[in-house]
Amino acid sequence: MLHKAELLLPAGSLVKLKTALLYGADAVYAGTPDMCLRAQSKFSMDELREGIEFTHHKGKKIYLTLNLFMHNRDIEKLPVFVDTLRELKPDGVLIADPGVFQYVHEHAPELSLFVSTQANICSWAAVKFWQSMGAKLCVLGREVTFAEAKEIRDKCPDILLETFMHGAMCMSYSGRCLISNYLTGRSANQGKCAHCCRWHYKLHLRLKDGSVKELIIDEHNKDSFEFLLEEEFRPGEYFEIVEDEHGGYILNSKDMCLLPKLPDLLSAGFDSLKVEGRNKTEYYAGTVARAYRAAIDDWYRDPASWDWRRYMPEFDTLQNRGYCLGFHDGALTDLSQNYEYTRTLGDWLFAGSITEWQGDDAIFEIRNFINAGEEFEFLIPGSLNTVKLRLNDFEDAVSGEITPKVSAGQNKAVRLRPAVWPLPVAEIKKCLPQYTIARKFMPLQGENRLALDRKKTEFSTLCHI
Repeated sequence: MLHKAELLLPAGSLVKLKTALLYGADAVYAGTPDMCLRAQSKFSMDELREGIEFTHHKGKKIYLTLNLFMHNRDIEKLPVFVDTLRELKPDGVLIADPGVFQYVHEHAPELSLFVSTQANICSWAAVKFWQSMGAKLCVLGREVTFAEAKEIRDKCPDILLETFMHGAMCMSYSGRCLISNYLTGRSANQGKCAHCCRWHYKLHLRLKDGSVKELIIDEHNKDSFEFLLEEEFRPGEYFEIVEDEHGGYILNSKDMCLLPKLPDLLSAGFDSLKVEGRNKTEYYAGTVARAYRAAIDDWYRDPASWDWRRYMPEFDTLQNRGYCLGFHDGALTDLSQNYEYTRTLGDWLFAGSITEWQGDDAIFEIRNFINAGEEFEFLIPGSLNTVKLRLNDFEDAVSGEITPKVSAGQNKAVRLRPAVWPLPVAEIKKCLPQYTIARKFMPLQGENRLALDRKKTEFSTLCHI
């Protein structure tokens, strides 16, 4: 019988942590601004303690990150970091810097040490090295193909292995990017990436006299030519550089989604399947956890009839840059890049979440505008079903004011009384507990509609190559 893989979700805040666990995560990973590569982490130390206690109460696991690359100025802080980790007692600590790893191993031997993706583990030899140093788990680099990962698994059977399954891709080497540091002075390896790969860039021409001229692209010539790159050792394989009146997005990767390849990951026996995205919303955490939870459980139950298309509509409700398969099948192709736009697109918006139940009244925090008569739906934890709701007006949760529409802002919440639900309130409270998320359909129009449809077609093409 196969060892069941762990579903690992990001927890960028206490609410995201609780949402991910509610929707099926087996484990979460989190950090604080001074200990990890997410400078915008929303955790205070008290919240982190609460999160660890909450996670363990649920019988789940939580891993903390200490995966920044330290400069000399950071070393004096290390003893304080380690004391904090020993106090918090997480189920694992993610580290990338060899010096930090050695220090923690020597001064906190009771902690389980995991090697972060930032360490760029791409071979079984690297795994064996870290194992000899005392690592309990290694996170494989996103550059590792499935064939390579499977060989690593075969040659390293007695250590835990984690691999990425879903989330944003970095155009550099597992986050080891210098562009942000070069352009803005913000180091990606210190948790302050400016995401320069998502910016738009404009082509210019340098003439023989040394002068630089702007290459004007307008409505008269935009359809007359294309810019193509050909790499020396890949003749005949052209990478398009698209530039319009807004610029070009030559470094902008699509988001990874290995749902179609999930049977590969599960049958290979990886211990943990990781979702990226600590800075994303609780809607993202809940939706991704819910979909992968169902997909993973269904595959273990009946792999012969499993079909990834059943779960893909859930991922399409997320704002995304288009999906790709990362390096799973080998070298990236032009279908893995989004040359058209850097923004995320989708037909669904995060409507809000149930922050608490006050007796039989649900307190629903608004995260997007909702008009009277507009339908929105709650995502039932442990199921792919939803509860749909349509309100004629909205009652402010604090003042009781009745309005015909409602918008997000300043923790705006409305009170949902028992009469609004399509089922008895006792049943609703059972299937929609605290932290349940809701979404609303907002179909894209015009160019955005066409762009999103193209990205869906490209992903389908990738999955059938």
